Amino acid sequence: MPEHSAVPPSCLLVEEGEDRVVWRLNRPEVRNAIDRELVAALHEACAAVEDDPKVVLLIGEGGTFAAGADIAQLRERGRDDALRGINSKIFERVHRLPMPVIGLLDGYALGGGAELAYACDFRIGTPRTRIGNPETGLGIIAAAGAAWRLAALVGEPLAKEILLAGRVLTAAEAHAVRLLNEVVDPADLLAAGHRLADRIAGQAPLATRLMKSVFHAPRDAHPFVDDVAQAVLFETGEKRARMTAFLDRRERTSREVPEPPPTREP
Repeated sequence: MPEHSAVPPSCLLVEEGEDRVVWRLNRPEVRNAIDRELVAALHEACAAVEDDPKVVLLIGEGGTFAAGADIAQLRERGRDDALRGINSKIFERVHRLPMPVIGLLDGYALGGGAELAYACDFRIGTPRTRIGNPETGLGIIAAAGAAWRLAALVGEPLAKEILLAGRVLTAAEAHAVRLLNEVVDPADLLAAGHRLADRIAGQAPLATRLMKSVFHAPRDAHPFVDDVAQAVLFETGEKRARMTAFLDRRERTSREVPEPPPTREP
């Protein structure tokens, strides 16, 4: 059974497993609006995963992923707060975690909540998921990653509809453009996340970490960064063990294939 603990304060609940960790945004009374307290808790949780790499499952309590940044706090922020990049820094840190991050999106993922979802490697939703960025309607912009991550995820025309015209995607629309990898019943959301985590955990951990890093490397870093990562992996015992096991399975399978029956001469 996973250990249950709360990263102080309890706005973020953390459930530790052997190869994965579940983060629960725990401000259901305000639809998990992202405030400074939650940002601080996320930084602490990121530090733990950077020190002990695990797959992260990120979910919101109370039937909502995150309805955005805390508007009451946002209204009082000034120029210097914006230049500090309070949300953009934590979302980038989530994005750069060593192992994949799976966002589990039930209900609203709006504004900062959407940008947190965009920072995940995978997103699984429910039929009631709604994703969008209404920031320009509040006199600000989506400045914590959406301006450049969203176009890479869904393409420029749709990204502009979301960012400039306030379009909010339904779960079906988000799934159609693969912004959501899967749509499941709300009761199955966490289980679906664990199924995907099981698939990831079945891969070689170091290879998964390096594959994620190489995938997100700047274009100019390729192919050098690919070659360096592969050079590291070629020297690992896990690579040899996994390839040996693969060859042994193939040899056993070939021996188990029955001989075809002899043909009779007419």
